[in-house]
Amino acid sequence: MDWDKLPPRTWIRRLRFPPPVVSVLRLHGVIMAPSLPMQRTLSLAGTAGLIEQAFKQRGLSAVALSINSPGGSPVQSALIHQRIRALAEEQRLPVLSFVEDVAASGGYWLALAGDEIFVNESSIVGSIGVISAGFGFQGLIDKLGVERRLHTSGDKKSFLDPFKPESEAEVKRLEALQKEIHASFRALVEKRRAGRLQGGPRTLFSGEFWSGAKALELGLVDGIGELRSVLRDRYGQEVKLRVMEPRRGLLRRRLGLAEAQPGALVDGMLAALDERALWARYGL
Repeated sequence: MDWDKLPPRTWIRRLRFPPPVVSVLRLHGVIMAPSLPMQRTLSLAGTAGLIEQAFKQRGLSAVALSINSPGGSPVQSALIHQRIRALAEEQRLPVLSFVEDVAASGGYWLALAGDEIFVNESSIVGSIGVISAGFGFQGLIDKLGVERRLHTSGDKKSFLDPFKPESEAEVKRLEALQKEIHASFRALVEKRRAGRLQGGPRTLFSGEFWSGAKALELGLVDGIGELRSVLRDRYGQEVKLRVMEPRRGLLRRRLGLAEAQPGALVDGMLAALDERALWARYGL
């Protein structure tokens, strides 16, 4: 804004009554601890500084979460959610979530950090469940004539080893663990969306996902709207949106690549495949 062109009364009034400020925190990507320094994923370690920065802006009226995530680690989802809610309650500030393409599974967990959730009609929302996937290679190593050698101390240490036949007892143990995590996710949804849910438990917590329009019918979100438009309607046309973004200099990027070891590169490739599979579940 060119202050020289404003009448004195106008800029004096602006100095006395500055426009409201809303921090915009971008939570985009798969939720997991990164395998490589340059890997763009969401984790508490990677977002904690930005979250703190978002709540420390002067003249702050609210914090907006821009969410685009197919999910990932339930632990990292919970940690990021808890940090946002702790600061929101400490600062007594409203938090508004805005879903872009997808907020599914852990992505919806993040959206629940908002007091209100807004989506596009075509956004993908939901997938309130827990999933675990893997491969079984026991037949492959037999065909290749490879001998598997595994030595453990503790009879549960080789849990769900992909190079041995699947054990019914181990599968039951995994299912029990998944039920615990699912129950925690469900409890959070019921708490944060209390009085707003319209669907029954069998529908809402089946792991199914819906369009933004259908999610609104089910009470999983509060409205259809885009971040800038909603915030201007609520806080005025002159609201200042301050986007919180990490600073990544050229030297840091080069150092990150230099620190990557061969083993980490392999882990990073596998992680990238996992990320691609998560996005692909929702046609993205």
